[in-house]
Amino acid sequence: MPADVVTLRLLVFGLFFFFGGITSLNDVIIPKLKSLFTLSYAEAMLIQSAFFAAYFLVSLPAAAVVKRLGYMRGAAIGLLTMTAGCLLFIPASSSGMFIPFLLALFVLAAGITTVQVVTNPLISMLGPAATAHSRLTFAQAFNSLGTAIFPYIGSILILGSLLSATSVPIGQAAGSLYRAHELRVVVQTYIGLAAVLLVLTAIVWLNRYRLPSAPWRGANLLRAFNLLCRPRFGSGALCIFLYVGAEVAIGSLIINYLMQASVLGSTAEDAGKHVPLYWGGAMVGRFAGAYILRVIAPGKVLAYAAGIVIGLLFISASSIGPVSAWALLAIGLFNSIMFPTIFSLSCEGVGSRAADGSGIICMAIVGGAVVSPITGRVADIEGLKIALVVPAMCYAVILIFGMSTRHRNEKVPIAVRDISLRKEKRDGVGSE
Repeated sequence: MPADVVTLRLLVFGLFFFFGGITSLNDVIIPKLKSLFTLSYAEAMLIQSAFFAAYFLVSLPAAAVVKRLGYMRGAAIGLLTMTAGCLLFIPASSSGMFIPFLLALFVLAAGITTVQVVTNPLISMLGPAATAHSRLTFAQAFNSLGTAIFPYIGSILILGSLLSATSVPIGQAAGSLYRAHELRVVVQTYIGLAAVLLVLTAIVWLNRYRLPSAPWRGANLLRAFNLLCRPRFGSGALCIFLYVGAEVAIGSLIINYLMQASVLGSTAEDAGKHVPLYWGGAMVGRFAGAYILRVIAPGKVLAYAAGIVIGLLFISASSIGPVSAWALLAIGLFNSIMFPTIFSLSCEGVGSRAADGSGIICMAIVGGAVVSPITGRVADIEGLKIALVVPAMCYAVILIFGMSTRHRNEKVPIAVRDISLRKEKRDGVGSE
């Protein structure tokens, strides 16, 4: 394997790690801001709505940027946008209001969207088409590694000083001082992330010539939508919408769910330290799934995983204590292969329209902005356990998609090409 391909794979794995970890911090700041601004579950879920709305609004423009500037320059732009989003937490904290935090999260997510438009098709292209399912799942494992590490550290840094509702200082002046202090804790965390992102941007920029790119032929953003007319691609985009919505809804509620007296009755910080188990399960499952998907048809694996998740949701909702808690946390293990498998199954045969397909799929991630507040609203009305019905319905549709794609299709390649410098030099494609 050419050295440049190895370098690019490692760099893409690093990008998956960082944008996954930063996304998972939403699960930590939701209970933080919910407490500080006295929000309902539905209002707190607006955090996810603001974040994942960026996928819907930015994905296709990001795909156009990638097609014009190339993958590596597109990734650098995405990382700089993420840095700007982190720094916007400073004026948001100074305002003392909830809305500016939503704006900061939207900008942060816009950058993550751009990076994800780059990484999903790129990792599929950096190797043989026959192993693209496995390779994307392996890359997603590094995404899960980030989501396992960041929430644990975030729980200590962000939730460690969060007081219970009965301990919050009484009185307008004392309450305002307490809120200002706690918001500074959030800001300091995101300033640290901004510094790391700047270093990562520099690394990507220095490697911008390692990846050759196809000549620019112009972009037609509306034309990308005709991919939805393809039954498999359209169904896959719907399943990405539902999967991300379900995964995000569950992850967003874990801390409050475990804090319930009928479950673990733990503190916010202790409950937050359980979040990495949910995302850590996804990491373990993705490393294992990278092998499993080589020997079992991806559609079958997807169907089995969705069926098991539905069963775990039922167990968690109908039980109490540790059984209820661990059934919910175990869902992460079976979520593990869903996104990369749905993505690669959907994009089989898109050929030279890989960037358009990735843009549409990333738009579908807006499911996190839609399913989460619906779940939160049900939780406000009926309670957290009954609210698990919403993600269960999402997984039911994914199960059907998995069954419909359970037969292997070896004739249709998932990737546009197998990128190597020798091949690109032979084909006469210019460098980025």
